[in-house]
Amino acid sequence: MIQIIISFISITYVLLIASFVFGFEKVKEFKLINLQSKTKFSVIIPFRNEAKNLLNLLESIKSLKYPKNLFEIILVNDESEDNSVAIIKKFLETESSKENFNKTNISIINNKRISNSPKKDAITIGINKAKYEWIITTDADCVLPKYWLDSFDEFIQQTKTTCIAAPVNFHLEKNFLNTFQALDFLSLQGATIGGFGINKPFLCNGANFAYKKETFIEVNGFESNSNIASGDDIFLLEKIAKKYPTQVHFLKCEQAIVATSTQSSWKELIAQRIRWAAKTSSYNNWFAKLTGLMVFIMNSLVIISILFAFLSILKAKILFYILFIKFNIDVLLIYKAATFYNQKDILKHILFAFIVYPFFSVYVAFISLFKGFKWKERPYKK
Repeated sequence: MIQIIISFISITYVLLIASFVFGFEKVKEFKLINLQSKTKFSVIIPFRNEAKNLLNLLESIKSLKYPKNLFEIILVNDESEDNSVAIIKKFLETESSKENFNKTNISIINNKRISNSPKKDAITIGINKAKYEWIITTDADCVLPKYWLDSFDEFIQQTKTTCIAAPVNFHLEKNFLNTFQALDFLSLQGATIGGFGINKPFLCNGANFAYKKETFIEVNGFESNSNIASGDDIFLLEKIAKKYPTQVHFLKCEQAIVATSTQSSWKELIAQRIRWAAKTSSYNNWFAKLTGLMVFIMNSLVIISILFAFLSILKAKILFYILFIKFNIDVLLIYKAATFYNQKDILKHILFAFIVYPFFSVYVAFISLFKGFKWKERPYKK
């Protein structure tokens, strides 16, 4: 009986991940062809206590090649307690005298708290102030590539789309914590792109996410999930995909990849993942729930199988089969993502990350059932 259960779980997991691998290949890489720029964008960037990251962000904004008259940057201050605002103002004053810099398309506004989700409030405030048709959100700890907006513009011109998810990766550093997060994030990005490829979009990242302003209004923005601290991206994707199932796409373009930083400690990483896990029970997308459940069950199976093998309840060769099957299908998906993101070098660390991940993910899932989290110096209760 145990072997039947193990076989069923393993086969289901393999089929799920294999579907993402198939979907990843179906989403063709988008190449720029130097079309004349047309689309107008309002880029909304919430920030709170981001003094250490803002200069990198602002420098990348300055380096954007897109025509300055076709986009605006709205920085939404979410009650920062450091000198974030002063840093932005000093940067604008310093750069305003230089050629090819137009500070008039960059503004700072203050957030107004109306829900349990400060970030959703900040984005909503930003959208209310936005002048242009297309909204793009990103985070204050990101660095934007110079042809970022060009990528969105050409994709919009060539595709009938209402909502666009786009790629995000991590800056790589030479330590295991960074590598572990990067490998885990590559698997998430692989599943994200794969989901779009099989016409079951269920993941996206608010650090690189675009949609029409009128569409945000049509689906009533973040209404019905504003009580949940996170999910400004996934819940909105769910609503838009339900209303416009053929008009949500993934922009698989190298020039559109936004880079961000990993968490600097295991404590911060666990807090982040608890925050992510806290919203899963509120998903309306059955496929998202199925995927989350299967990943949790498979990782739990690995831990239980190791314990049972140690107690001689399970044969060692069955444990080997489980680990062999999971390792190979996981590596295949991560390899696909690492190739697109040009991060194949970190695959040499994948075995150690593979060993750690089941224990990490099951621990986070378990603790999220009982514990709240702290994010941006704010506590959130369970």
